[in-house]
Amino acid sequence: MIHKRVSLPVNYRNKGVKNNDFSPYLTTYIIENQDEFSKNRKRPLVLICPGGGYKMLSQREAESVAIRMNSLGFHACVLWYSVAPMTFPAALLDLAEAVNYLRTKASELNIDQNKILVCGFSAGGHLAASLGVYWDKSLIQKYLPYSAEQIKPNGLVLCYPVITTGNFAHQGSIDNVLGENSNFTEKDVCIDKLVTKNVPPVFLWHTYEDTTVPVENSLFMAIALRKASVPVELHLFRRGIHGLSLASYETYGSQEGQIQSECQIWPDLFANWAASL
Repeated sequence: MIHKRVSLPVNYRNKGVKNNDFSPYLTTYIIENQDEFSKNRKRPLVLICPGGGYKMLSQREAESVAIRMNSLGFHACVLWYSVAPMTFPAALLDLAEAVNYLRTKASELNIDQNKILVCGFSAGGHLAASLGVYWDKSLIQKYLPYSAEQIKPNGLVLCYPVITTGNFAHQGSIDNVLGENSNFTEKDVCIDKLVTKNVPPVFLWHTYEDTTVPVENSLFMAIALRKASVPVELHLFRRGIHGLSLASYETYGSQEGQIQSECQIWPDLFANWAASL
């Protein structure tokens, strides 16, 4: 296992993006090849963006998820990205830097550079989806010197994601991602209104009982993807509170309802979906 901390550049600070001097970084969970059975194996990689309303980053949606991805045969990394009082698009640029780093290191780390999948939870799902809609737009290239292909995710895994604005918004996430006195507005972060045919394939899951980030967020996203002819797989579980992570004892914190047995299958469903990409 290659497990280390990798600091990411923040050159965009010099271009007027506020991010509170936080230094974004990756923690890597890279499965090393073995001469006996996997000498030349290239594995897909899951890049995990924890949730936390763009105010903090949830440890429950980080290492435990990475290790679960390892158990399914994926390399994994966790992105510790900029949060409030940062301003948009700081977190998005952190994620673009992370994808570029991993694609650049693909040969060295035995990563299948055509299967770099970005997985986000809650507000981290908003971040993952933001790269999905902005990877080929001029916004990122305004701040970073990379081509669109260098930062393109090959798939998105959106776990009870923040997606929309308006009546079904998680307003705290929307307010935090924009920041105070932002040059951007809610239309710039309303993901379901920004979907085009160039969004990569998407795996979505949510729970009907989520009262923090309403299920409409995932439903609106699925409808937008369908209209744009983007492949999407949506799993809607009847029961479960917001922020389940793995929905198992492994990610149980202190809140009642964080263990939900019927939702524990989502990583296996995701692995089957990823195999078809």
